Amino acid sequence: MKKTVSFLLLCALLVCSLASCVKITKEGVKVIDIPLSEEKYAFAVSKEDTELLAKVNEYLTKITTDGTFDAICDRYFGEGTPVKFTALTEADPSKNQLVVATSTGFAPFEMVDEGGQFYGIDLEIAKGLAEYLGKELVIMDMKFESVVTSVQNGTCDIGMAGLTITPAREEMVTFSNSYYNASQVLIVKANDTTFDNCKTAADVEAILDTFTADKKIGCQNGTTGETYIVGDLDNPDGYGFKGLKATKMGYDYAALAVTAMRQGEIDYVILDNAPANAIAKSINQ
Repeated sequence: MKKTVSFLLLCALLVCSLASCVKITKEGVKVIDIPLSEEKYAFAVSKEDTELLAKVNEYLTKITTDGTFDAICDRYFGEGTPVKFTALTEADPSKNQLVVATSTGFAPFEMVDEGGQFYGIDLEIAKGLAEYLGKELVIMDMKFESVVTSVQNGTCDIGMAGLTITPAREEMVTFSNSYYNASQVLIVKANDTTFDNCKTAADVEAILDTFTADKKIGCQNGTTGETYIVGDLDNPDGYGFKGLKATKMGYDYAALAVTAMRQGEIDYVILDNAPANAIAKSINQ
């Protein structure tokens, strides 16, 4: 009997130990909601396609004045329910199509579920835009850094991927009117108190400036977050970010960077505010 009790106690201890480990790997996160930059999102169109650009701006004006855009945002930031839909994923030049370049995994702007259904602020706008133009919608999902290039080389008609307007990108494509103001923010583990007393961007940056190469900060490849970490003072058309001494760790998708932080592979993540808060909400619910 004593052996049986001892064995059961040992099993209980093992279960508690395993549960403790799982809790660590599934630790929550929090967003230090202090803007480290200010930027504007817009859609990218080929410099030659002035007709499409005009129609895109026309549609953006329509949905921002008739309440459609607010309703879409409410489905992701409020109490609404996201609208999921299917779309073609391969273009056919013989058909009247709107071919959209995007990079899913950037909640709440572009996402795809396990069944292949698309949703997100940008992609709901893409669906509405295709209907407005009387075209068949094609969504080509790719790495973020390929989105603008695919529009520039004519593979896709329009880039809709939470794109920030930058001088470098404006040399490659033409941007629509801006539809969303974004900023870079820091994501930390829920129990990390390093930045809790920060009130301003200067407070956050003062701490970030103390980090050396042993600290690892994650980001999504090709984004403003990456530029913030590596700096761009040598680029006259850049943001003017001085960069950090911490080691940059790039990932193809924002959620992968946050996962790496939760697993202890990196220390922090710098990301656009909307996806940062969407990912944190998903993890912590």
